[in-house]
Amino acid sequence: MSDLATIWDWLGFAVRWLHVIAAIAWIGDSFYFIALDLGLRPSTDRREGVAGEEWQVHGGGFYQMKKFTVAPRELPDHLVWFKWQSYTTWLSGAALLAIVYWVGAELYLIDAAKADLAPWQAILISAGSLTIGWLVYDFLCKSGMAMRPTLLMVLLFCLLMAMGWGYSQIFTGRAMMLHLGAFTATIMTANVFFIIMPNQRIVVADLKAGRTPDAKYGKIAKLRSTHNNYLTLPVLFLMLSNHYPLAFATEYAWIIAGLVFLMGVTIRHFFNTKHMGKPWPWWTWAVTAGLFVLVMWLSTAGLTHDSHEEAEAAALTPRQEILAAVEGFDEVESIVLGRCSMCHARETAYEGVPYAPKHILLETRPDILRAARQIYLQAGVSEAMPPANVSWMEPEERAAIRAWYRAGMAGLPLPYRLAEAAAQ
Repeated sequence: MSDLATIWDWLGFAVRWLHVIAAIAWIGDSFYFIALDLGLRPSTDRREGVAGEEWQVHGGGFYQMKKFTVAPRELPDHLVWFKWQSYTTWLSGAALLAIVYWVGAELYLIDAAKADLAPWQAILISAGSLTIGWLVYDFLCKSGMAMRPTLLMVLLFCLLMAMGWGYSQIFTGRAMMLHLGAFTATIMTANVFFIIMPNQRIVVADLKAGRTPDAKYGKIAKLRSTHNNYLTLPVLFLMLSNHYPLAFATEYAWIIAGLVFLMGVTIRHFFNTKHMGKPWPWWTWAVTAGLFVLVMWLSTAGLTHDSHEEAEAAALTPRQEILAAVEGFDEVESIVLGRCSMCHARETAYEGVPYAPKHILLETRPDILRAARQIYLQAGVSEAMPPANVSWMEPEERAAIRAWYRAGMAGLPLPYRLAEAAAQ
């Protein structure tokens, strides 16, 4: 039977895999149908209600795609609904949020230097805040602002910037990025669940009852779908941002997130305009490149971490105190300092590594205890670290890391074991 850390890691991997697969399916649907809708040409079909058509070729086959202005006169026997991709993406993302950030709240959600929160308080803020965006956005759409789409998107952008700043005041930079992505994804999935699907069901019910469907339901659903399309690329970046400390480990992380939203809009505008058959707006690429340069500058201008002295003086959590007291920790500390800290340092000493990978620092005792699980999985159970074993970590040293961590985990109370297992 595998140890808890390994089981938890594979659980996180399985949920993350499901999340990525569902997101690919959802994004693919969004991109395809927006492109299809914008690329419709006048139809040769003489049936009443056909708004346009498009011929496509893929995989050796030819396809004739048609769209009705409102709906066909009769409902076909076979009708494919596109909803589970969205629901599965959100549900798996929520599960991943709980596995990583809620169970591991002390490590990756709470930043005690910003707000001294208990784990339950941070989790409550995390969960409750995700609904705010949908409530405000839905109110704006129903207030008549939908008739002024540009102003609506500007207001939505201001809301996202405000939430990014708010998250940055209480959570870690990494958690801020992830929560802003989840905040936006909640708006997108709520659009599907509360607006798009109910409106489509009304149209289907009218067709089954022999009534003529009202065109307004399709228009409302199309508007929300278009909003989702423009939000897709920024959400993708935010969901992957935990791999890039230059994006999240900076005091300007919330501004970087806002600039990423703008880049997502300019890129989608280029492709959506292209699909409409209009002149390609090449200026969007210049704007995107300029925004990206600004992001790169902000990432290094605001890269922050505690000093070596502050790290040495940092108080240990109860979990870390237990791990530090386990026999063999002194040996593990010496191994990590000798084999890992040249890269995982506040000022790196390895050529070609300007910043600590993933912003993981391994120079002090609190540093090492904070990253105990990563060290165990990356350098103890597996040989992922050091990369290509460039610092010549010996098998006996890896065995020492495994023995220490397993002994420490055995001595932890269950809540601490879960928190340790959730650390990413």
